[in-house]
Amino acid sequence: MHGARPAEPTDKVDWDAVYADQLPRIYNYFRFRLGRAADVEDLTARTFEKAWSARSRYRRDLAGFSTWLFRIAQNVGTDHLRARRPHAPLDMAAGLAAELTPESQAARDSDLSRLGRLTARLPEREQDLIALKYGAALNNREIARLTGLSESNVGTLLYRLVQTLRSQW
Repeated sequence: MHGARPAEPTDKVDWDAVYADQLPRIYNYFRFRLGRAADVEDLTARTFEKAWSARSRYRRDLAGFSTWLFRIAQNVGTDHLRARRPHAPLDMAAGLAAELTPESQAARDSDLSRLGRLTARLPEREQDLIALKYGAALNNREIARLTGLSESNVGTLLYRLVQTLRSQW
C-alpha cells in the first residue's frame, strides 16, 4: 500500500520533541497533584527517566505515546504518595503567571490555597481527575484512557467535582 507506513520503532522517537511537547503537561499534572516545587521537578524528571528506560516496552498498538507517558506519570505520583503520608496540601500554582500585580498575585495565591484545602479533602481518585484535567490539560477522552473510566463518566465526575468545589467555595 502506498499510504501505509510501518509503525515507527520507539528508538526512532524524537525524544527532544517529546520532551519539549510533554514536559509542561507532565510538570503541571504533578503541580496540581502535589504542589511542592521540589517534588514536582523530581517527579517530572523521574517520569521521563522511566519512560526513557522503558522505551522498548512502549506499544503503539495499545496506547498513544502521550497516554503511555501519563500512565508512567500516574504511577510515579502514586508511588511518591504512598511513600510519604500524610498528603501534602495542594499548592497548585506558585508563580504560574508572571504578569500578575502583587495584589492580584496575593488574591490568586489565597484562592489557590483555598482550592488546595478543598481538593485535599477529596478522595485520591478525584484529586487525580482534577490534576489530569486542569493541571495537565488533558481532554476527557485522554483521561478516560488513563483511568479506565468511560469518557462520559469522566465528564460527569468532573462536572460534579467542580459543582461540589463551587458549593464549598
